[in-house]
Amino acid sequence: MKTLALLTLVSLPALAGADLGKPAPDFTLNDLDGNPVKLSSFKGKTVVIEWFNPECPFVKNAHTRASLVDTAKRAQKKGIVWLSINSGAVGKQGHGLEKNKAGVKAFSMENPVLLDESGAVGKAYGATNTPHLFVIDAKGTVVYRGAIDNSPDGEGQSPQGGTLINYVDGALDDLAAGRPVKTADTKAYGCGVKYAN
Repeated sequence: MKTLALLTLVSLPALAGADLGKPAPDFTLNDLDGNPVKLSSFKGKTVVIEWFNPECPFVKNAHTRASLVDTAKRAQKKGIVWLSINSGAVGKQGHGLEKNKAGVKAFSMENPVLLDESGAVGKAYGATNTPHLFVIDAKGTVVYRGAIDNSPDGEGQSPQGGTLINYVDGALDDLAAGRPVKTADTKAYGCGVKYAN
């Protein structure tokens, strides 16, 4: 039963969204303190956007024992902006201010979590899963979209090809070195984003 659920999660259809090599869709969303955060205000900086749901088992695993442990903190120390977005609708898993604040505390997150209850931003990016990650370069161009890593079990224990690869770290390393992103497009895995019906 567990395997069937994973197959369903991994094979979600892609939404029309942020295209590689094109400008990232701009947005303004409120953080958990009610402060507006506008993507275009970070022009000139590399930005990582992570689709987030504090109650999704894949997100919990990634943030407590797999590839998202301290990834955002390491990136932020290098001057990279990291934004987590919850596009869950009212009444859905992981929705609500208190649940997201609890997730921030449980996962020791230091980056902003933004709420997208309407799902408009998630759909503009084509975010299908939590986690689903996008890397935007200093020019505002989408240079990576997809999974955090190559281990769809969500635990970093069964990487495809045998060696765990953190795709976001790789994309950020390529940008820092002035190289094109080697692996720019992968298939996100995890829970489906809990959009409104």
